[in-house]
Amino acid sequence: MISRFFGASKRSFDSLSEQEILALAISSEEDDGRIYRAYADGLRDDYPASAKVFDEMAEEEDEHRRRLIETHRKRFGETIPLIRREHVRGYYERKPDWLVRPLGIEKVREMAEQMEAQAHRFYLEAAKRTSDASTRKLLGDLAAAEKAHESLAQRLGLKHLDEDAKAQEDDTERRQFILTYVQPGLAGLMDGSVSTLAPIFATAFATQDTWTTFLVGLSASVGAGISMGFTEAAHDDGKISGRGSPIKRGFASGIMTAIGGLGHALPYLIPEFWTATITASAIVFLELWVIAWIQNHWMETPWSRAIFQVVLGGALVFAAGMLIGNA
Repeated sequence: MISRFFGASKRSFDSLSEQEILALAISSEEDDGRIYRAYADGLRDDYPASAKVFDEMAEEEDEHRRRLIETHRKRFGETIPLIRREHVRGYYERKPDWLVRPLGIEKVREMAEQMEAQAHRFYLEAAKRTSDASTRKLLGDLAAAEKAHESLAQRLGLKHLDEDAKAQEDDTERRQFILTYVQPGLAGLMDGSVSTLAPIFATAFATQDTWTTFLVGLSASVGAGISMGFTEAAHDDGKISGRGSPIKRGFASGIMTAIGGLGHALPYLIPEFWTATITASAIVFLELWVIAWIQNHWMETPWSRAIFQVVLGGALVFAAGMLIGNA
């Protein structure tokens, strides 16, 4: 267990023979080809142009693998040693596609560029450890291929991703981001900011006790956040509506609900009642305008309607809390 923790069970790159270096390169190209195909499959429905980019990148990796196997066959025969990147200490790692695919097309492209840069460095180091001229030439050629035009993803992107395709894919990703994060987060922020106004300010003016008011606000905010989060996650799995992961939407809604309520509950940690109340009122005003701005910027709601829905509605709830608290 201890030896595994400190990496003693792995080989150092410097200890690899030329045959093992070729075997490692072959297995790495196989893995990269599978990763690129997984990216392409995950992007094909929404981003067909980018999917074609990754299909061609996978074909490039297949050609690299073929050339490496041919060189291995000429030098060492048909039997290729089983050695993979996880067997070599300090060798670069690859994230499985399921860790990358939900992060969006830009993240996938970024990962592809990182993969190319890592492969480029590997081939440069491998070429230094090879004495055979033909093998050294092959590894150098593969290093140059990985480095060509700075990024294979960029080079193929210029070939396939024209301006219309890029604009369409960017619009699709923006819409998905709104459905998965902005929309449930905005609903939570509105609920947390507006629904907690009445109980917090009613308690404040009824008791004029800042600590009691804070506890009521804290409990209302956390309770509302948990309720909104579970409701958002449970009512739609996102498969038909296309709104994305219910867990992500649930967290977005629940966290923003709690933040919306805590914004005007935290000022009541200030011991002086009127200072806390004035501060909380100012934060309420700011929260409502932030909500109106999000509606206008992300949901394309006209300013007039956003202000009417949010600011006026929040002001009425705020007034109701004051009146009830003073009754």
